Amino acid sequence: MPGIDESLTFTPINIAVLTVSDTRTEETDASGHLLADRVQSAGHTLGDKVIVADDVTAIRSRVRQWIDTPDIDAVISTGGTGLTGRDVTPEAVMPLFEKTIDGFSILFHQVSYRSVGLSTLQSRAVAGLAKGTFVFCLPGSSGAVKDGWDKVIRDQLDSRHRPCNMVELIPRLMEQ
Repeated sequence: MPGIDESLTFTPINIAVLTVSDTRTEETDASGHLLADRVQSAGHTLGDKVIVADDVTAIRSRVRQWIDTPDIDAVISTGGTGLTGRDVTPEAVMPLFEKTIDGFSILFHQVSYRSVGLSTLQSRAVAGLAKGTFVFCLPGSSGAVKDGWDKVIRDQLDSRHRPCNMVELIPRLMEQ
């Protein structure tokens, strides 16, 4: 039966949180704080938390810094995945991917559909692997962060999840 095997030992990983927004500040970053709190409540280490503007260069630069840091195992962003002109997170991040995690987008949309119905069509949530680092890009709403973390990402970043999880892959991600 799939799920968390409580008989196994939890292995925490280091996760960086990126909020992409032209308007949010540290005080008003509800989605970023929600995500950071959930990461830590799950037992992981918050490796860093940053807010950057909706700008391809700024987003890509920050994500590149984290994927170049051996201590960061995963990056989760919130914001910039919509359809407007300023929504550029996928354009900034996807060129960094060596591999896309296609199932993430599919599962996120299934979960999101239950929460927001057809409005999930307006999200371009994506995930991939870049230099041995998992990168997940969520929409900017608190609801999307809850859905993405609670119902998709959290269990795959839990080393006790069976039949398999992403944490057990970390030692082999850079194999040639």
